[in-house]
Amino acid sequence: MATETFSYDNRTVRDFGIATMVFGVVGMLVGVVIAIQLFLPELNLGLPYTTFSRLRPLHTNAVIFAFVGNAMFMAIYYSLQRLCKARLFSDALSRIHFWGWQLIIVSAAVTLPLGITTGKEYAELEWPIDIAIALIWIAFGINLFGTIIKRRERHMYVSLWFYIATWVTITVLHVVNSFEVPATFLKSYPLYAGVQDALVQWWYGHNAVAFFLTTPYLGMMYYYLPKAADRPVFSYRLSIIHFWALIFIYIWAGPHHLLYSALPDWAQSLGTVFSVMLIAPSWGGMLNGLLTLRGAWDKLRTSVVLKFLVVAVTAYGMATFEGPMLAVKSVNALSHFTDWTIAHVHIGTLGWNGFLTFGIMYWLIPRIYNTRLYSDKMAEFHFWSSFIAIIVYALPIYFAGITQGLMWKEFTPEGFLRYPNFLETVLQIIPMYIIRAIGGTIYFIGIIMMFYNLVKTMRSGRLEGNEKAEAPAIEKSYGSGKHDRMIHRVLERKPVLFTLLATVAILIGSVVEIVPTFIVKSNIPTISSVKPYTPLEVQGRDIYIREGCYNCHSQMIRPFRSETERYGEYSKAGEYVYDHPFQWGSKRTGPDLHRVGGKYPDAWHFKHMEDPGSMSPGSVMPEYPWLISDKLDNSSLASKISALRSVGVPYEPGFEDKAEAELKIQAEQIAERLAASNIKVMSDREIIALIAYLQRLGTDIKAADNKK
Repeated sequence: MATETFSYDNRTVRDFGIATMVFGVVGMLVGVVIAIQLFLPELNLGLPYTTFSRLRPLHTNAVIFAFVGNAMFMAIYYSLQRLCKARLFSDALSRIHFWGWQLIIVSAAVTLPLGITTGKEYAELEWPIDIAIALIWIAFGINLFGTIIKRRERHMYVSLWFYIATWVTITVLHVVNSFEVPATFLKSYPLYAGVQDALVQWWYGHNAVAFFLTTPYLGMMYYYLPKAADRPVFSYRLSIIHFWALIFIYIWAGPHHLLYSALPDWAQSLGTVFSVMLIAPSWGGMLNGLLTLRGAWDKLRTSVVLKFLVVAVTAYGMATFEGPMLAVKSVNALSHFTDWTIAHVHIGTLGWNGFLTFGIMYWLIPRIYNTRLYSDKMAEFHFWSSFIAIIVYALPIYFAGITQGLMWKEFTPEGFLRYPNFLETVLQIIPMYIIRAIGGTIYFIGIIMMFYNLVKTMRSGRLEGNEKAEAPAIEKSYGSGKHDRMIHRVLERKPVLFTLLATVAILIGSVVEIVPTFIVKSNIPTISSVKPYTPLEVQGRDIYIREGCYNCHSQMIRPFRSETERYGEYSKAGEYVYDHPFQWGSKRTGPDLHRVGGKYPDAWHFKHMEDPGSMSPGSVMPEYPWLISDKLDNSSLASKISALRSVGVPYEPGFEDKAEAELKIQAEQIAERLAASNIKVMSDREIIALIAYLQRLGTDIKAADNKK
């Protein structure tokens, strides 16, 4: 059989590897900073660009899309070429993909601290960047499928299945969740509102975890773990079950982020059922990975790469057991909005994504540089210090989360809330926040050590940018062996059909959950007293989103006695029909705000934003003095009103022409009330708009009650 000579592209792999190291340092550093800000608010520095609420989205985006994203592309491009025995489809697309992705990351790093955000968790980037993401993702897809199609291996190995599912699903998630109408170049409003926006967002948010942080990493596990252990995958049949069951079930689980919310009960129940079912395929994959090490335990004691990979797979198993458990309603009633969720997420990111990335980099970088790792002892120290760091990080935050949930729900024997002041629950867990920051710092130091170790490794070797390889051309016959005629083996020879079936598998759950919420009106009952926001309230809401208030405050009162006693009437689906985007939140570092309208006078809100400690002694909330000094920019108000009308808010035609005049009248009224409290502030300041929005929250239901 004739053998063809070709070369592998290691330069692209190297570039993504360097980007992984750089953004690993940046992302983890921001994480350490915001962890300290939670108990040392002075570290917010009194600047608009360095508050916890603006830096937290920067941290999540940096870790997910910069650190994990670059690591994913590095590992995929290396393994893809060798599994296909073919060079990447296009060197030009590889360059476009690399530099385009880095440009997107830099755009996020600039816009998020500036407060340019959609206000949707894990999807904060504004519409021009969303378009750029789509274009670069398409470039990646062409490179991926082009390489698979020109492969010299007849069958697609299991890793390629997961890479295909990743590309297909992220494409669907990003496109559907990014439907938005631009108001200005850097401001848009999502097409969906309220309950519908929440469902689509957490269908996206949960499955971004599933198909950006999990499925590509499972493909990486199936390639790099056997390579490092020098053993074949434990079970081919188990990998088939793992793949198809996982991608079919995972897509249904998003509604478990919205249990006990205003989402229709049937959608919540579907999310719970499929989340619990996820344990089976997830643990099947974990066991397939760990059992691959059978007979290689001696090597595990001496190989730091295997140590990282084994702990990563174990962390995956722990996280995928805990996730379904947290989706059970009785557990979720305690855990939701608490730090328990934060601890759960970080077991996945620090353990699964972090350790798998570290292990792969320690294995891969020396190979493409034709050298040995600079320091095995340093890598060993990195492993043990980071392993300890995860424990130091996670355990106090689990304790903090459970403490929060129990304190929020506790009543006295007389039937009163034992801790009516929300701040009491925050101050109780400050020591746990301090310990968490210590754990995060240790983990960050490990990243620095890896950076140094790998840079020294690169300098001691020489990159083989075009690694010579040879392989026979793909056989045209289909073979006659029994194993070769298995249905799945036939499917592995047909990448187009395989991709179509994977697409169908992830679309079934998506359509079943999302479509009825949009077309069945009874899912979102309307409330006649709920009216669109006034122009000043629109501006105030945009400031609320710009400042990232949703990172610490929820706007969703669940139907529990502990919540209705603390906050007021539970939230109804019809109250959110004009909310573009929804602002239900996912973590309460501060109290829920859905019924805050009218609860305090305007002067309280002014002083609370100027100096939170003056209204809530001991508060860890940063000060917002720029809201008092900065003038409200109304230059885009008309275009905002027009954009909101186009997404369904019933502003009358021509309302944008008189919106600013109406805004000024309401602003003057608030300024006069503040003046009556001896607070002198001009009516055209941003604080006035924010107060207007806060005073509106939850009052539509009160208006309906008053009419009765």
